[in-house]
Amino acid sequence: MLPAYLTLISIPLGLVGTILYIRDMYRGTARPNRVSFFLWSLAPMIGVAIALGEGARWSLVPVFMAGFSPFVVLLFSFIIKQGYWKLKAFDYLCGIFSVVALVLWLIIDVPILAFVFALVADLFASIPTIVKAWKHPESESAFIYLLPGIGHIVNLFVITNWAITEYGFSIYILVANTILVLGIYQHRIWKKKSTLV
Repeated sequence: MLPAYLTLISIPLGLVGTILYIRDMYRGTARPNRVSFFLWSLAPMIGVAIALGEGARWSLVPVFMAGFSPFVVLLFSFIIKQGYWKLKAFDYLCGIFSVVALVLWLIIDVPILAFVFALVADLFASIPTIVKAWKHPESESAFIYLLPGIGHIVNLFVITNWAITEYGFSIYILVANTILVLGIYQHRIWKKKSTLV
């Protein structure tokens, strides 16, 4: 087990990933889906506030950064004219399902069910960007998904209480971010495989 303070690595990794994503927004090569980024910023911040009340500390650093980075990107999407993805009905529908799951998460007093609804909320928030990353990989930048993943890996080596509510969010983020990164780099990955055959 690693010392708990190592979760602080999530802060510089999250900041670097965010800065590189914003740079790509200025270049026009990254256009965030505002539904995803709004909900990605909202859910972790609510989760951090709740978990702080229950005594969690170091394990919250990566979760806080999981909410802070999308919030900064969301703000910049209103500043940079070409810096956002035009939303469609599908995006709004996923957003509605995510908000419903968030509300259920907040009102349910059973920790494991609340945790499940929190993940469902984040999943519905992620679906529009996952679809976009796979259909239009040129509209995404991998840094904001790749670098924070390292912080979540470190978090798994810091956790002392192996309740699913402690480690589940980090594992979920790692899986979701891996799917996003694979979508962004799919053409390069498949092209390399085909040239090796």
